Amino acid sequence: MTPPVFELQDLSYHYQQQQALDSLTLRIEAGCRVALLGANGSGKSTLLRLLNGLYFAQQGRLLAFGEELSEAALAEDERHYAFRRRVGLVFQNPDVQLFNPTVFDELAFGPLQLGWPHATIRSAIADMLQRFGISHLQERAPHRLSGGERKRVALASVLIMQPEVLLLDEPTAALDPHSQGEVIRFLLESKDSGRTIITATHDLDSVADIADQVFVLDGGRLVASGSPAAILADQALLQRTHLLHAHPHRHGDGVVHSHPHQHGHGHGHGHQHAGTGSGYRYYPARRKPSS
Repeated sequence: MTPPVFELQDLSYHYQQQQALDSLTLRIEAGCRVALLGANGSGKSTLLRLLNGLYFAQQGRLLAFGEELSEAALAEDERHYAFRRRVGLVFQNPDVQLFNPTVFDELAFGPLQLGWPHATIRSAIADMLQRFGISHLQERAPHRLSGGERKRVALASVLIMQPEVLLLDEPTAALDPHSQGEVIRFLLESKDSGRTIITATHDLDSVADIADQVFVLDGGRLVASGSPAAILADQALLQRTHLLHAHPHRHGDGVVHSHPHQHGHGHGHGHQHAGTGSGYRYYPARRKPSS
């Protein structure tokens, strides 16, 4: 049998005295589209960093493709490069991972470190620039782009390496409605790609579109899992995990009623939350191909 892409066994992680993840046990199968749903501080971003091998389990185990994902395992060059080819992470804040002088350089960086032929890299860059509608930006500095443009560059810089698993941390956060729609469209178009896509979000509006399976985190614990329809129908769960709040409203008859409202940021209402941690690409520099 093919092992799951990820398997967590009673996994815990903490920052100094703060418990970030507490005894998580779950499986993610190959080809699944998964939403990690939770309010800010629920442990979603920490979990993505563990899945990407930026952090490592302090208690319990994390298996990736049937093998233990640990600091010792990734210290071996062959396993390190193999894992980095298979798993890519797009941070919530693209500025965390965009560090090259131009968009072209940004897309070339990963393939160069993997030793691709220069002609292959140039062809792949041209395809990605066209796919994400950023061909006109290839000589621009990433820090001079809009938030939506930087997000598209960050996505393209990861996808150009054709990872089997794509990890997305709040992909629509801080984007205008048009840019949010472009990201959601990309996730919809990826439904039949065979790629495993794991999205951390608190945007309830997008869950049904981007996921087939949902894991709900609260305070670092897994409190529920199921289909998007089942999770979104459980208003008690959503209120308990601070994803849905009841706010009082005064109606025309003067009577005050409470109605549930989504706490997650719907399209057009994203907020920026700066990412932490370092980029996922740890390689020596190589000479870039000419554009």
